[in-house]
Amino acid sequence: MKILIYGAGVLGSYLAHTLVRAGNEVTVLARGRRYEQLKKDGIVIRHHFQRKNTVDQVNVINRLEQDDYYDLIFVVMKYNQFTSVLPILAQNNSNNIVIVGNNADSANMQNFLVENSEVKKNIAFGFQLSGGKREESGRIISVRGGGQMVIGSLDGDISFKSTLENAFKQSKYKLIYNDHIDGWLKSHVIAIVAMNSIHYLNNFEFKKISKNKESLTQMISAMDEGFMILEKLGYKIDPAFQVKIVRNYRKIGYYGMKIFHKLSVNKLIEGSFSEIEAVYRTFDELQKEANISTPVWDDLKKRSLEKYKDEVI
Repeated sequence: MKILIYGAGVLGSYLAHTLVRAGNEVTVLARGRRYEQLKKDGIVIRHHFQRKNTVDQVNVINRLEQDDYYDLIFVVMKYNQFTSVLPILAQNNSNNIVIVGNNADSANMQNFLVENSEVKKNIAFGFQLSGGKREESGRIISVRGGGQMVIGSLDGDISFKSTLENAFKQSKYKLIYNDHIDGWLKSHVIAIVAMNSIHYLNNFEFKKISKNKESLTQMISAMDEGFMILEKLGYKIDPAFQVKIVRNYRKIGYYGMKIFHKLSVNKLIEGSFSEIEAVYRTFDELQKEANISTPVWDDLKKRSLEKYKDEVI
C-alpha cells in the first residue's frame, strides 16, 4: 500500500517506522535539514522504554504534487502548521486523508478540503498517543503509549476504515475508533493547553512545577473552566473521567499532576508554545460563544501569551 506521511517530526517519524515495518511503501515529506537527514540516514529512532534502536529506509520528498497519488495520507504536524498544508492537500488527487495531532478546529479543516478539492476527499482525524524529541543529529527519542491512535470521522463511520486496517494489519499498532472525535480532540486540547501554559511559564522545569502548589492548582482550575466552555456548547467531554477528577476529586487530580511532573521521562518530550498560542486563538471563538466566566483560564492565557510575545519580539 502506498502511504504518505506529511511531516517528519517525532510523531510522523514513529508512524512512518510503524507502517514500513507493516510492509507498506512509505514516503515521508520533509524539508530543509530534515529532508537531508532522512535521505542520508533514514528514520533513526531510539525507543526509550524498549531500550533499542531502529533504522528504516523510506522514500523522501520535499513537495506534494497534484498528480502524486497515495492510498493514505497521514498529516502529522503541529496545530499551527495545518492551515499551510490544507491548500496543498486540496489540490492533490489522493482521496483518503487522516489529520493527526492537537486540533481545536477539525470541522473547518474538513469543510475547507471538501469545498476546495476537485476529487472527493475522505477525511478522518486522529491523535497518536506517543511523544518524544528529535536530536540535532536527526535521531528520534521515542516515548510511546503502546503504539496507538485515537481516530474517528466527523461524519459517522470512517469510509476508508478497511484501507486503514490493512495498512496496520501486520503491525502491533492499535487504532482506537471514537464516534465523537471532535469532542475528544477538543477535550484533549483543554488539558494540553492548561498543562503546556504552566510548563512554558516555568521554562519547562517540571520538578519545579511539581513543588509549586499555585501552578498545579491553576492548571487544574483552568482545565475545569475549559471543560465548562465545551459543556455549555454541547460538546461531549471524552474521556468523561477528566471532568470528575478536576471538579469532584480535585485532590486526586492535584496529586496526580504532582507525581506526573516528577517523572524523569518528561525531559524527553519536546515542548513548543507556538502550537498552544494558535490553539488559544481558535479557542477564543468558543469562549465568546459560550459567554461564561473563566477567570483562571483567562489569567493563564494572558500571562503565557505575554511571555510568548516578548520572546518572539
